[in-house]
Amino acid sequence: MDSKAKHSYPIKAIVIPSEARNPCEVSNPCEVGSLERSEESSCREATNLDYQGDCVLFGTFAPSVVSINLVSSVMNRLFIYLLFLLTLSCTQPESQIQSGIWRGAITIQGRELPFNFDIQQAGGSYIAYIHNAEERILLDDITIKGDSILMTLHTFDATFRGKVKGDSLIGRFVINYTAGYSLPFTAAFGQAYRFAVSDTLATVTDFSGKYDVQFFNENSTPRAMGVIKQKGNYATATFLTPTGDLRYIEGNVVNDTLWLSAFDGNHIFIFNATKSSDSTILGRQWLGRARNRKWDGKLNPNARPPESESLTYLKPGYERIDFAFPNVDSVVIRSDDERFKNKVVILQILGSWCPNCLDETRFLVDWYKENHDRGVEIIGLAYEQKEDFGYASKRVKKMKEKLGISYEVLVAGSSDNQKAAATLPALNQVIAFPTTIFIGKDGKVKYIHTGFAGPGTGEYYEEMKERFSQTVNELLSVKENER
Repeated sequence: MDSKAKHSYPIKAIVIPSEARNPCEVSNPCEVGSLERSEESSCREATNLDYQGDCVLFGTFAPSVVSINLVSSVMNRLFIYLLFLLTLSCTQPESQIQSGIWRGAITIQGRELPFNFDIQQAGGSYIAYIHNAEERILLDDITIKGDSILMTLHTFDATFRGKVKGDSLIGRFVINYTAGYSLPFTAAFGQAYRFAVSDTLATVTDFSGKYDVQFFNENSTPRAMGVIKQKGNYATATFLTPTGDLRYIEGNVVNDTLWLSAFDGNHIFIFNATKSSDSTILGRQWLGRARNRKWDGKLNPNARPPESESLTYLKPGYERIDFAFPNVDSVVIRSDDERFKNKVVILQILGSWCPNCLDETRFLVDWYKENHDRGVEIIGLAYEQKEDFGYASKRVKKMKEKLGISYEVLVAGSSDNQKAAATLPALNQVIAFPTTIFIGKDGKVKYIHTGFAGPGTGEYYEEMKERFSQTVNELLSVKENER
């Protein structure tokens, strides 16, 4: 055979047009199917490549013909390495989201519900804090993949899902346990206001004070107490109802109208109000995706929270509450278990979906650590959004982990009020989450309190804590012969 003869060997290669900025932008890379190799050059070093035209091997390639004189086996290995590099280059990098303050907005009933949150980087991941007046709610389960973001809202089965677009987020607020509950959500970076830029020195209509409040539902007109604090055009508020407080609410006075909003992962509120006289305000409240109602308030410096110890009570003929429910590990716990005998027992009717319940739980967690050794037990009865034990126990487990609950929490049933009441036949009704039941050393029910005045109520939260401790102290002081 003539040593000068040339032979053609089929060698695969990828050619990418040089005008492409990124290999990922080329949808149909060219394929060269037959590149010549000369046996004359078979003794050349493997790294000595001959190029013709405007060609490079790594980066971009001109759409011209490429001749590569290279040993076939080396070229095959080089081809595999090139494909590996192309695969890496086509992997989408994780998007960066701006750290700092954001203004979020959820659209409910055609209106914008504004709130604020800040995003921080922590150990290579992201966390966020939702702001409502003085409150900061930690969100530590945030996933970013490409330009997509998923933010899980604390213990709640709810999420923000959307896209990161520079200084903005666009997506949906979704409550997962309710079919079709998905509301438009947007956010803008660097905006710290709610309804208007706050100016604590502005001269505007003054809404501050304590109010006797009435809400106008379709079939009822519950009363409440409202507390509004205002500096310039910036305002905070809360409302104490017979079934619990509405927690932290924040907003602004804009053109003689008070606008307030709250978002904590479950509560989704917008309030407005105008003055009809020096002592009366009239307004409307929007709740979630469908409900809204009128409300009014009469200024009263001596206003007090409504009665909350007469709504739920024992039916005639009952002195005790008997129950048997599983804990998160499927172990059935009974009201007459030996460990509860001759102790003061506090039953907490709650749900992991309920912000007021979480306020009470945070209080109870700390209180229990300090008082458990005095002969007190706490049992949580959790009523969840779905009756399925697998779903409910998962939600309760997450709540216990997030809040550091060391007392027993049982999976008791559905959050539907009538279904919940059916599991505790001694009670006339379950109307509020939370409801707290105080049981004496003799196993008999002594007091039942509906709702909870949480830290957002200020002085009334302090009153609640004092009354709670006083009630337990009285029950602990009872001697056996006095029962």
